[in-house]
Amino acid sequence: MENKTYNLFLDDYRRPNGCQHTNNPIYNQLEWEIVRNYDAFVKFIIENGLPDLVSFDHDLADSHYHPSMYQGSKIYMKYLETTSEKTGMDCAKWLVNYCIDNGREFPKWLVHSMNPVGAENISAYISNYLKHLSSQE
Repeated sequence: MENKTYNLFLDDYRRPNGCQHTNNPIYNQLEWEIVRNYDAFVKFIIENGLPDLVSFDHDLADSHYHPSMYQGSKIYMKYLETTSEKTGMDCAKWLVNYCIDNGREFPKWLVHSMNPVGAENISAYISNYLKHLSSQE
């Protein structure tokens, strides 16, 4: 059910104004609803309808970060081992399926993750979905 228009920011600890690394002023220009994990992401969309814009982080739990990267730079790397915690990629997959199941257009989207591999995976997944959709028209 569509209750309101909103922009959704998925990140386990940052706020939108903490995304200076993207060089995108939109994070300071818009108002955002913030969700911190997969469950909150799903619940918020189910309760409020699709956002106008969603911005994805990839790593959403402490288990996604490599502890050696906590020193000084605050640039985090994803653990090589697997974790059972859901990531921003899981959120992107859920959102694609939600749009398919409900006959809805995928919202505008950004990826602000500092994990370059995770960010590329989310971007590629969504881009491939949208490319497939456009080839069906």
